[in-house]
Amino acid sequence: MNWTDWLPLWLACGLLTFAIRYSFIGLEGRYRPPGWFVRWLPYVPIAALTALATPELLLDAGNIQLGADNPRLWAGLVAIAVAARWRNTLLTIAAGFAALGLLRWLGDL
Repeated sequence: MNWTDWLPLWLACGLLTFAIRYSFIGLEGRYRPPGWFVRWLPYVPIAALTALATPELLLDAGNIQLGADNPRLWAGLVAIAVAARWRNTLLTIAAGFAALGLLRWLGDL
């Protein structure tokens, strides 16, 4: 397939994305969302992050791995503990990577 075959799809996706994002700007001051919606907005980022990260921690080749032999799960738990204690993004990422590397290295011994 040529890249021009995909051009209509790219344009449609771009226009749809623009319309969704512009709707929030265009409606500013003219629309007031319900109170429950505004109260729940702060939870959207953590819900999205959880939905993205959880499968990476729990699934291996499509199978759920909850045992001690899943280094990604344990490294994720280390990262969660570091994030809860110090609330530092860089430290959380570094701790998670360090734990994953150490656990993989120990597993290869």
